[in-house]
Amino acid sequence: MTPAKRREFFERLKAATPKPTTELAYESPFQLLIAVILSAQATDRSVNLATPALFAKAPTPQAMVDLGVDAVTHCIRTIGLFNTKARNVIATCRLLVERHGGQVPDDREALESLPGVGRKTANVILNTAFGHPTIAVDTHIFRVANRTGLAPGKDVVAVERALLRNVPDEYKLDAHHWLILHGRYVCKARKPECQRCVLFDLCAYPQKQAGGDKGIPAPRLPTAKARRKRAKARKGRQPR
Repeated sequence: MTPAKRREFFERLKAATPKPTTELAYESPFQLLIAVILSAQATDRSVNLATPALFAKAPTPQAMVDLGVDAVTHCIRTIGLFNTKARNVIATCRLLVERHGGQVPDDREALESLPGVGRKTANVILNTAFGHPTIAVDTHIFRVANRTGLAPGKDVVAVERALLRNVPDEYKLDAHHWLILHGRYVCKARKPECQRCVLFDLCAYPQKQAGGDKGIPAPRLPTAKARRKRAKARKGRQPR
């Protein structure tokens, strides 16, 4: 995709959705952080149904720690992997209180040191809460970037780097939201709705007229063993 086409690509997404944002409900960087942690392998809708009661009881990291794992588990029991997520939420809140004065850090390394927070979540927080021009790559964005030819890559990190190279600077702040919304509602995994896509003539997807999906690799996500190894390495770098 040429630079001129990439600029037109985002001009059209901007025209369709001038002010894109996350579909997660939140009122503070802390609430956004917790909502994003809970959204892993779950829908935004399921998270939004659970978090109002949780945030009413625990609007701050200290209040969440005081609430405890069992009460958090009860509040989020309708979300997938709720037991693990409840433990991560409490552990994260404890570190926010102990290391960051109860505030969400505006720093990638500090964010990635929190339980349940990886590169994608850190990018979402940096972008949405603090206005950094980062681009978090989830399965929707991975699919759109590869299908359209905007930023092809074999894994999520390769796609992220390609997007940071290819997206014009003036669109980087909102690129994450435009791409995820496009992937969620138009460029769907099994049945992309090409007939109503504003990017149809710019898209390099060879099956776009007939639909279907061939030849697009699944994102290579880190294995559980790799995640544990990185978490251990990060923990060893943190002051005790």
